[in-house]
Amino acid sequence: MDIVVLVNLFFGGLLAGVEVVVRFGVRGPLAALPEVAHLRMRQGLIRTLRVLVPSIYVPAFLSGIAVAVAAVGGLGVARWGGVVAMVVWTVTTFVGTAPLNQALAEWDPEVPPVGWRAVIGRWERMDTVRTVAAVVAFGLFLVALA
Repeated sequence: MDIVVLVNLFFGGLLAGVEVVVRFGVRGPLAALPEVAHLRMRQGLIRTLRVLVPSIYVPAFLSGIAVAVAAVGGLGVARWGGVVAMVVWTVTTFVGTAPLNQALAEWDPEVPPVGWRAVIGRWERMDTVRTVAAVVAFGLFLVALA
């Protein structure tokens, strides 16, 4: 097995795992917190994950492109499908969640803006798309090994 395939599976799996944990492990308990604690915790997550996630995403995406370009036959279909799913993740991130994160990071948790819950709801819907995209990408990269 090529080292680039291993890099792709490692980082693709990490990205899918991070997304699943945030979607299914963090969101529920976060929503149960009182308003100020909720917003402070969300801001802390933004500060941490805006460094961690790109360090996982970049090698996952670049290695995904590399293994797709190098693929032959049926492997190429699954790998290119994984790349398409990564593009969905990328667009949803840069057009959707990242701008919202930037705004959320600046909020005063003691005095959140009017409609803040609607903004969080929009972020959560986009995050669900990201989660599905990351899991689909990882799954397709795995299928390419079969």
